[in-house]
Amino acid sequence: MTDVGKIFIVIGVVCIIVGLLWGFVGKLPGDFSFKKGNVSFHFPIMTSIIVSIILTIIFAVIGRFK
Repeated sequence: MTDVGKIFIVIGVVCIIVGLLWGFVGKLPGDFSFKKGNVSFHFPIMTSIIVSIILTIIFAVIGRFK
């Protein structure tokens, strides 16, 4: 198996784990939701930070194989 194949397997496993955790965790502390009348606004700060950290780790691993 090539290095690219291994990278895709790792990315797939990470996506599966994140998807399962997201289903259990749902809305994280630090995600802001506002509702006033008919208007609702959701600003996922903590979710954005976690996704950013995960993507940074994935790209760092990919960068080592180049």
